[in-house]
Amino acid sequence: MTGKVSRKLATGLLAAVVAAGGITAVSATTATSAEPPATLAGEPTDPNIRFTGRWDTSDPGAYTPYWAGAYLSVGFTGTTVTLQQRDTIDLYASVDGGPMVLFDDVSGEVNVTPEPLAAGEHTLVVSYRVVAGSYTGDAVFQGLSLDEGAETYPMPEREHLIEFVGDSITVGTTTSANHLTAYPWLIGEQLGAEHTAIAQGGACLVAADCVGLEQQFAKLNPNAPEPDWDFSRYQADAVVINLGTNDIGHDVSGEQFQAAYTNLLRTVRASYPDAWIFAMRTFRERYVAETQAAVDTVIGEGDDRVSFVDTTGWLGESDLSDAVHPNDQGHRTITEHLAPIIAERL
Repeated sequence: MTGKVSRKLATGLLAAVVAAGGITAVSATTATSAEPPATLAGEPTDPNIRFTGRWDTSDPGAYTPYWAGAYLSVGFTGTTVTLQQRDTIDLYASVDGGPMVLFDDVSGEVNVTPEPLAAGEHTLVVSYRVVAGSYTGDAVFQGLSLDEGAETYPMPEREHLIEFVGDSITVGTTTSANHLTAYPWLIGEQLGAEHTAIAQGGACLVAADCVGLEQQFAKLNPNAPEPDWDFSRYQADAVVINLGTNDIGHDVSGEQFQAAYTNLLRTVRASYPDAWIFAMRTFRERYVAETQAAVDTVIGEGDDRVSFVDTTGWLGESDLSDAVHPNDQGHRTITEHLAPIIAERL
């Protein structure tokens, strides 16, 4: 990396407005022995770099997001910026608020500014394709490289954070750019809020023989029983739950579902005491009465910041890519309906 200073990253946010359809493909000093080594700008521990969502930061040289919708953001000076990736991954990067550009099957040093920028201050937002199902990319961020003498600086924080909980619909499966063209990302950007998703394709509410979010909601990794997620790392202002589409295929009874949904609502409330919780009617009309009953139960227990979202009639045939998953248009349709409901409470 001749002529460059190695740089890596540290804690969560965003600042690029991503337009749907705007996606293009592109196939220090040494510390003394008495002092801890200084953090270099661009290292994963650089406090100017923010990580939104659930990132595994246990390895200070390699940060990993396990859930959909996580991203990093940072300001930087100079004319170029290069990501340091461990192994092959699909990633999206936006420079200076421009469209998210797809870098497909990249690894090692990934130059996200192939055309050098004008000297000055710039911004960068990076999101990885969610690693799940048949996709086995390596979403491990190991840092940034900038021009010699360049610096990082923090992006301005957004006032609110919205967390979306769900399955492949929430992930954005079958859309043109996966999560970047799904309603959680679109709503967050439209409302100018930070946003992340605790979602995985095929997820259920009840842990039958699938990922059960009644339990995994509180975990760092959807596919591991430990460790628990540290909810002190961020607090959501709104939580949107869209679960129940997959449970019916795992022989979950209505009684089981209602009890699990009630328990999840209690867990979300304990995790985010001040958040407004939205429980969505599934678009496939599954466990609707049970979802409504779970909401009524916690309201009856004194929780006055939770509501049932009736999605009846939101999606038509032209909004779907198959019998289950919304297409790009469908996710925009969901955004049109759901964003004002969330905005009213925020």
